[in-house]
Amino acid sequence: MITQGVLSFRYEAEPTALVVTVLVGLPVYLELGVVCGLADSIRRHMRVCARRTQGWTDAQIVMPLVLLNLTGGDCVDDLRMLEGDEGFTSVLRRVEMHRLMRKERREMDRRWREERKRVVPSPSVVFRYLSAFNNPAEEAKWGAGRASIPALNEHLWGLAWVNRDVLRFTQRKAPQREATLDQDASLIETYKAEALFGYQGYKAYQPLTTYWAEQDMVVHSEFRDGNVPAGFEALRALKETTDALSEGVEKAYYHGDTGAY
Repeated sequence: MITQGVLSFRYEAEPTALVVTVLVGLPVYLELGVVCGLADSIRRHMRVCARRTQGWTDAQIVMPLVLLNLTGGDCVDDLRMLEGDEGFTSVLRRVEMHRLMRKERREMDRRWREERKRVVPSPSVVFRYLSAFNNPAEEAKWGAGRASIPALNEHLWGLAWVNRDVLRFTQRKAPQREATLDQDASLIETYKAEALFGYQGYKAYQPLTTYWAEQDMVVHSEFRDGNVPAGFEALRALKETTDALSEGVEKAYYHGDTGAY
C-alpha cells in the first residue's frame, strides 16, 4: 500500500499476472482485419518481402502502420509506443498466428536466426521498407515550379489492390447499388525541408481523396506535393476510383469543387 497523502483516498497495489493495454480500441480493428482478410490480402498483393526467407513479412510491417494511424501516430518513430504496450503486443502476436497451420508457424519461426524479441518492427526496419515504394525513375520530374505526380511502382499498385479487396468485402456485407463520390484535395501543413509550397503560401502536402458516401469509405487516395493543384489529373484519379468500385454498383454520382471542373 502506498503511503496516504493529502487527498482523501488510498492507493493499493493489486498483484496480478495479467497484462493490460491502454490501447483498448485497437483489438476491435484487429478483429475486423481478420474478418475481412486484410493480412491475407497484404500477403497476396504487397510482395516487398516475398523474396526474403528471413526477417519481417509484409503483413507484420503494414498492419502496425495501419494501427499506428488509428491511434493518431504522427511518424514512424511512434511505433515505439505500440511496442512498449505489453498488453497490445500480446494481442497482436496472437492475431498474427491466427489460422496458421503448424507447418506455417514453424516456417514463421525459422525466419529469425535468433529468438524474435519484438512484435512491432523498429522504425529503422519500417523506413527501409517504405523506401521500396519510391519510384526513382520519376524523381527527375519533381521540384518547385512544376506540378508532377510520380507514377506508381509495383508495390504501390499492390497497396491499391489491398484497398480493392477491402471494398469488395464491404460491398458483400452491405451491398449498395449507387455510389456518390466526393472528390477533394486537402492542404496538410508540414515543416519538412523537402516539402513544397501550396497555394496558401506555406509548405504542405495536398492529397486528393475520393469518398464513397453510401458506404462511408474512402475509395481512392493519392498523396501529392503541396504545389500540385487540386484539379491536376483529377479525371485520371476519378477513373481509377470507378475502376475500384465493387461489383453491384449500377449508378455513380460525382461531386467535386471548381478545381476539378
